[in-house]
Amino acid sequence: MIEKEKINWIYKKIFTIRFFEERIKKIAKEKTVPGYLHTCIGSEAICVGVMAALNQDDWISSTYRNHGHAIAKGCELNEITSEIYGRKTGICKGRGGSMHISDFSKGMLGSFGIVAAGPAVVLGAALQEKINKSNKTCVSFFGDGAIHNGAFHEAAGLAKLWDIPMIFVCENNGYAEATATDWHLNTKELSDITKAYDMLSYIGDGNNVFEVYDISKKAINEAKQKNTPIFLEFKNYRFSGQYEGDTQLYQPQEEIDKAKQNDPIKLAKENSSKYGLNKNDLEKIINEAKEEVDKAFDFADTQPWPQPEDALEEVYVNYPVEINR
Repeated sequence: MIEKEKINWIYKKIFTIRFFEERIKKIAKEKTVPGYLHTCIGSEAICVGVMAALNQDDWISSTYRNHGHAIAKGCELNEITSEIYGRKTGICKGRGGSMHISDFSKGMLGSFGIVAAGPAVVLGAALQEKINKSNKTCVSFFGDGAIHNGAFHEAAGLAKLWDIPMIFVCENNGYAEATATDWHLNTKELSDITKAYDMLSYIGDGNNVFEVYDISKKAINEAKQKNTPIFLEFKNYRFSGQYEGDTQLYQPQEEIDKAKQNDPIKLAKENSSKYGLNKNDLEKIINEAKEEVDKAFDFADTQPWPQPEDALEEVYVNYPVEINR
């Protein structure tokens, strides 16, 4: 049984992410901000379901499709949005932009534009947790295309060799850039690739936030009890293109229409009464989420730009005087 507070949190986050990403699509079309923008529309349930099983100070890594992870991990909406706008009040002071949202105070180790860069970073975090006999959960998110990258295999192999209790979360959204999963997969299931490392793996419906939560919670407990890494594959569908502005000609319209029958937002609404939310409860959560997103974008658009001299800040480490002596 999930407590009411967590159910409300889950619904608030899943709608906040969807509204946020819809605004990202809008500013991308308007060319309000420079650079590539990648949305996670269709993956909200994975972002929220996994994060619902974590504590606020647990460690995660994300990808260039990171806004949903950042929001679900508790990063401030004003700071995320300001970062995307390149403003001084951004979460990385306008230096990282859309693809590099990070906040160590929230356990967000980094969002990486390089495919499969995250697993090795989280492996390091999980290793230090083990060495220091700490108990924070360490999770790395990546897409299905990352499983062909050597960095993923190095992290997976070492995690199993060293008995590191970390969680590999693969968001199998059907496409690695413009290549359908079936075209680049040479195993029956994507998670079969972990058999090479004798690693435990589980597959779940990435459209159902509560299934994602249940599987993630059990995997985290099992990883810690058995002192072992676990691979989770959550299947969903990427409704947006590889980036905003992508023509998506490689995605048949009938395929998109079929996938929308299992839209995670649609399923969350249909399951709301099952989890004790009535129509008024749901409407209140939806309105609050939309209002917070609108305010964040209004805020970001009025924030100051970084100054040229700001580029010189936080470049060098200033050690205490006694160390220099």
